[in-house]
Amino acid sequence: MEREIIQTHDGSTTIHIKEWDECYHSKHGAIQEAQHVFIKNGLSLFQNREVSILEIGFGTGLNTFITFLEGQKMNQSIDYVGVEAYPISSEELVSMNYVEELGANEQKEIFEKMHTSNWEEKVILSDHFSLTKRKQFFAEIDDVDKYDLIYFDAFGYRVQPELWSTAIFEKMFAALKNNGVLVTYAARGVVKRSMIEVGFTVEKLAGPPGKREMFRATKSI
Repeated sequence: MEREIIQTHDGSTTIHIKEWDECYHSKHGAIQEAQHVFIKNGLSLFQNREVSILEIGFGTGLNTFITFLEGQKMNQSIDYVGVEAYPISSEELVSMNYVEELGANEQKEIFEKMHTSNWEEKVILSDHFSLTKRKQFFAEIDDVDKYDLIYFDAFGYRVQPELWSTAIFEKMFAALKNNGVLVTYAARGVVKRSMIEVGFTVEKLAGPPGKREMFRATKSI
């Protein structure tokens, strides 16, 4: 499918898939969305402790990079796993302006290393942050009781409803530790019903700029 680089409303870039009219991030602001959904309503729940994170949709590396920067600021130890079936190209990578937009020029090499490091290998990016990229389909995930937090950032239900199915959320529920949390930009009723069906307790929260609502789901046994 044909992909193009576009600028979102907060100045940060994202990738647009023309055939689907679907973007990797919100057109209202890629960075704003990542900070609101995954940091404010996800990572912030685990302050002052080690945290293990699974990202569903590594994509451009924006969520990973913002999490790295936040972890450095908070002196927080983070073990991060990003799953992606279709990695972006090196040409697309150089078009991503997250380092500049986040004022993180000193960490430019870290952002690049996130993309150039080998898949299926744990890479130590700092004293407090490790990254493992796994090239696989979401349906192949079989982790059990491993993560404190899941960033669920798959393409939208409109274009890939199978990624929001009960079967996928069963895998997410299994992958989380007890009292683990899943956060996502999504707020469709059908998604909430699938989450509840597999055992999640679901909260509806205020969404990022341009989106009214989002979901946070907790595993509590």
